Amino acid sequence: MSGQPPPSPPVASLSAFASELLAGLQARPRAVAPKWFYDERGSALFERICELPEYYPTRTELALLDRHAPAMAALIGPGAEIVEFGAGASRKVRVLLDALDTPRRFVPVDISGAHLERAAAALRAERPGLEVLPQVADFTQSLSLPAAAGRRIGFFPGSSIGNFEPPVAEQLLRRMAGWLAGGGLLIGVDLVKDPAELHAAYNDAQGVTADFNLNLLARANRELGADFVLANWAHSAFYQPALQRIEMHLVSRCDQAVTLCGVRLEFAEGDSVHTENSCKYTVAGFQRLARGAGFEPQAVWTDAARRFSLHWLVPV
Repeated sequence: MSGQPPPSPPVASLSAFASELLAGLQARPRAVAPKWFYDERGSALFERICELPEYYPTRTELALLDRHAPAMAALIGPGAEIVEFGAGASRKVRVLLDALDTPRRFVPVDISGAHLERAAAALRAERPGLEVLPQVADFTQSLSLPAAAGRRIGFFPGSSIGNFEPPVAEQLLRRMAGWLAGGGLLIGVDLVKDPAELHAAYNDAQGVTADFNLNLLARANRELGADFVLANWAHSAFYQPALQRIEMHLVSRCDQAVTLCGVRLEFAEGDSVHTENSCKYTVAGFQRLARGAGFEPQAVWTDAARRFSLHWLVPV
């Protein structure tokens, strides 16, 4: 044996997950897109996060939907097609569907195929009169939707738009404006608030968010034959006030080497892999972003404490 590390495999020979993970771990600073959290186990862990007492966004957004769904339905109108981006278990859309006048079709879009198909099957069983047409896709890259069955309305809850830095978020919203021409977008946006509350939400006492973060490495072991030792990595999440965002990282606890797709990767103690941003907005700040992306903000709903917001946007 030569003792030299093997060459990197051609990118074309790797899965999208493998090639993006390898590129992200070889970059400086190291970073991996949060979409890769969402294999079957990651999706299940995220559903658990949504139930945590510290994690206010889900229950706050659900309360807003419960309270204001009739007003939202009036803006959407009858016979609409609802496209949910990053659908997951499609829990929140049920509140919206209940309020709508004869929705024609529901199109959930998600990167986690098995999780998406189970959620779609459950929704079909609950609503036999509703056409449910799941799309396994990475909508952050490209999306080919079927011909619309009615006025096309986007639903993007959970403040997932916060995973993208504002310039990238604006680009994604601009693509959505094209997909939703003639319709509208109902989007959840987390608001700027006390950093202590944000810290608690991303560092829960049960450690579920830490498990969710570490699952990225476990997924690499399962799917790609990598040899990450999870005990050698720590979950870190903190608020960056100047950037108005939570950052989530995986931090190496020691000097270590990992093999991924035949490539040896070395990490010093304290080295970080940036796995997620969660940007927070003011209402006015998000409306400016939406206008720059080709939408006209027409309505906004917030809770009394102004923790969270739902925005109704119309492409122009």
